[in-house]
Amino acid sequence: SSKIRNVEVQSADDVAVLEDCTDFSLAKTISKTEEKLERGGLPDCLDDDIIPSVGNEIGAEAQIRFLKAKFRVMQEELDNVVCECRKKDDENQHLKSQLKGTEEENTRLQRTISMQRSQTEKYKMLSQEANKKSEGLQQEVIALEKVLQ
Repeated sequence: SSKIRNVEVQSADDVAVLEDCTDFSLAKTISKTEEKLERGGLPDCLDDDIIPSVGNEIGAEAQIRFLKAKFRVMQEELDNVVCECRKKDDENQHLKSQLKGTEEENTRLQRTISMQRSQTEKYKMLSQEANKKSEGLQQEVIALEKVLQ
């Protein structure tokens, strides 16, 4: 014994929205269909899977409006996902260019560091040579002072 429920159908811009179908989701419908396929087949009429259990209680015109509305919603969701993908692609390109610039900067800085290290070594050697010369000259001065005294 099936109970016939009164379903409120709101019409906005020629689109029917079923109050009882707010939890309807494409992912649930697909998973239910896959489960039925695994168990051994689907019924001849798939209306129950496309439109929730209320589908048999509304007319064909309302079902079409409902399906068109669902299609519009899914199309909007798809458009949003495509837009997000484009944004992510743009962001990836921006980050790739930043990475390239950073790598170039890193290479330049490595070269600068290498040059500075070689210059540091050069100046250390010059400093050591100057220190040796200075020590030699100081010893000469000490020796000359002794000679003078």
